[in-house]
Amino acid sequence: MSVSRAASACDAGMKAPDAERSGPAMPRAKAPPAEPAPSELEFTGCTAVSMSYEEFHRYEGRLEVWDAELQTAWMVREPTSPTHERPSHRLARLVERIAAVRGSAIECYGAMDLLLRDALGPVRRIMQADQTVYLHPSRVDLLNAEAMRVGEHSFPDVVLEVDHTTDVRRGKLRLYESWGFPELWVEVPERRTPRRPESRPSGLTIHLLERGAYRSSPVSRAFPGWTAQAIHDAMNEPEPSARTHTILEGVGRALGAREGTGPDDDPLLRSLRDQSRTEGEAEDRARMVRAMLASRGIDVSEGFPANVPAFAESPVSVVVAAALHCESEQDFRKRIRER
Repeated sequence: MSVSRAASACDAGMKAPDAERSGPAMPRAKAPPAEPAPSELEFTGCTAVSMSYEEFHRYEGRLEVWDAELQTAWMVREPTSPTHERPSHRLARLVERIAAVRGSAIECYGAMDLLLRDALGPVRRIMQADQTVYLHPSRVDLLNAEAMRVGEHSFPDVVLEVDHTTDVRRGKLRLYESWGFPELWVEVPERRTPRRPESRPSGLTIHLLERGAYRSSPVSRAFPGWTAQAIHDAMNEPEPSARTHTILEGVGRALGAREGTGPDDDPLLRSLRDQSRTEGEAEDRARMVRAMLASRGIDVSEGFPANVPAFAESPVSVVVAAALHCESEQDFRKRIRER
């Protein structure tokens, strides 16, 4: 794809060139939300690139925002780095653990396109988030959708933006607010990059939509009990700590309490619990048999009776009868084998 870079970066704001809106028409039942004027938005840390709708569809890279009126895309200047990508991937892993405790799936769709159309159908703007989280993916029909369309699809329960050299507060935040996204997390990682301004401190801010406007909150609404500080800590730890695991379990149980589900509803956790229970019962049975044979003065080999074929699967009545009547370890094995 051939694109020409605009003369100015997005730090200077959005100045509208003469360009017609483009994109496939699609009727909408709802009028699009009122948005800030293009001249009121800034995309700090980005470079503005001239790009038509058709070029956008051929473009396979990441961008922050594409605007139909300006025929322009804003792309982050700083190259994609592990420091930028890590929080969104870590969030997906943390959410999986919460989902297991809740007992039902939570889906992360990653950096999918978030699309807004005009009232008559043409695409007005497209944004790309760093991570999108749906608490009830079975209720969301996005499997065959090329983008999440405002007014047609359900909003993500949480959208994550990771800021390094960017600052979503001066552009994307206002768009998320005007479009009606219910909860936005803005993460500034602990590890700094060379181009990040000293004035941009690390931390996570939770923005909750109330009466059409965002307010900052110390705790998530989508994930009850999960605080901004705890989320930030979990995203920046080398590995999730014991404290983080405890918090995740609490959040998962709180979500499960809302819906009447729990760890026993998660197939993997249920299987592991059943296996652990079976192993525990087998060990209890083994201790009982060793004690019974010792009281009768019968010596046994090391590892007995775990090394007896079919011991764990034998009914307790068969095991007890063999331990009471056998004359030796070999005789015990025979009685178990011939049950």
